[in-house]
Amino acid sequence: MAWFLLFAAGLFEVAMAYSLKLSDGFSVPLPGIAFVGFAVLSFGLLAIALKSLDVGTAYAVWTGIGAVGTAALGMIVMGDDVSPLKIASIALILAGVVGLNLAGAAH
Repeated sequence: MAWFLLFAAGLFEVAMAYSLKLSDGFSVPLPGIAFVGFAVLSFGLLAIALKSLDVGTAYAVWTGIGAVGTAALGMIVMGDDVSPLKIASIALILAGVVGLNLAGAAH
C-alpha cells in the first residue's frame, strides 16, 4: 500500500509542476491554486508512505517519478524539445527508480 501511495504522490508532483508552469509565475490564479492543492496532496501522501518505507528510497522514487513524469509531459503536451539524450536520460532515471523499488521490496 505504501508503494501505491508513493506512486500517487509522484503523480501529484507532476500535476504540481504542470500547474506551476500554467500559473505563469502565479499571475494566473486558478493554476496557482491548483499548484497548492497538488503540493499538499503530494507531500501528504509522501508523508504517509514514509511511515513504512525507507526515507532515502522513498524520496528518490518520489522525485524520480516527478522528474520523469514532468519531463515526459513537457515533451508530449507542452512542446519541449525531444532528443535522444533526453530520452536516454529519462530511461536511466526510470532504471534507478525500478532498482530502488526492487531494493526496497527486498526488506
